[in-house]
Amino acid sequence: MSSSLYSDKSKSVLSPVSKISAGTPIAAGKLRRMREHLLGYLFLAPSVAIFILFFFYPMARSVYLSFQLTDPRGRVAAYAGWDNYSRMMESSAFWNSLWITVKFTLMTVPAGLVLGLLCASLVHAAGKGSKLFRLIFSLPLALSVGTASILWMILYHPSLGMLNYLLGQIGFGQIQWLTDPGAALGSVSLMTIWMNSGFPFVLLLAAIQGLDNDVMDSSRIDGASMWRIFFSIKLPLLSPTLFFLAVVSIMSAFQSFGQINILTKGGPAGSTDVLVYSIYREAFINYQFGTGSALAIVLFILMLLLTAVQFLVLGKKVHYQ
Repeated sequence: MSSSLYSDKSKSVLSPVSKISAGTPIAAGKLRRMREHLLGYLFLAPSVAIFILFFFYPMARSVYLSFQLTDPRGRVAAYAGWDNYSRMMESSAFWNSLWITVKFTLMTVPAGLVLGLLCASLVHAAGKGSKLFRLIFSLPLALSVGTASILWMILYHPSLGMLNYLLGQIGFGQIQWLTDPGAALGSVSLMTIWMNSGFPFVLLLAAIQGLDNDVMDSSRIDGASMWRIFFSIKLPLLSPTLFFLAVVSIMSAFQSFGQINILTKGGPAGSTDVLVYSIYREAFINYQFGTGSALAIVLFILMLLLTAVQFLVLGKKVHYQ
């Protein structure tokens, strides 16, 4: 009887201690996780501050200004409501800029992807001497837009440029590359394809080098031709990289500005007046910050819709295995 009472008392006395000892590791674990989360937020704080300062605030400011009329200093003069958007939709200049942007994208993006894939395939198959070709094909990555534009401006010079000199040597007449409305957009597109060729080349070469050669070797043993292996095996395996490059390249084409500002300034006769240059002209030449902000918001929505369509349509054809 006494032993049972003693055992009951010991249980009643020790049970709170056991509860405390059992709960202490849980509390310590929660405190440790809280400290880790706070440390993570502390490391993220500079990046978040930069995003807020240089991305979210300008975007919110653009949305605000798109509903306002501003003076030449950018100060709000009056509330315009949807007038900036309605006038933009009724303007033929806006639709002309949109059409030129679409044409510029169609000229540069597919050609850039094909050129990058071709160069990467040739370099991968080159063997000896491939390092030299890697340097040559990736060289445009090291050049800024300004440097590349000035180089091509020299090449496009009507009397001193190398391109017209070579055409003259084979019996063709001179081409006004940047002053002819029919040739200006193609000339800027050609320069853009070369300038942007380095990035697809590097990514596609890395993707090709990462492919499993056993699959290709098995296909060759089975009698598959080189073209059949390329289109039926290599291309599907490269589809994730190509899809990523397509999305990024289309976004880059819709935001092209530097080469157009340096080479043509939207001319001649508005033949290279893409949307981003229209935004620049409205905001920083005509000092219509409200209209320029409305154009910027429309461009953002267009890019968002295009990206969503690409993920819905092209994303289903991507093979990740």
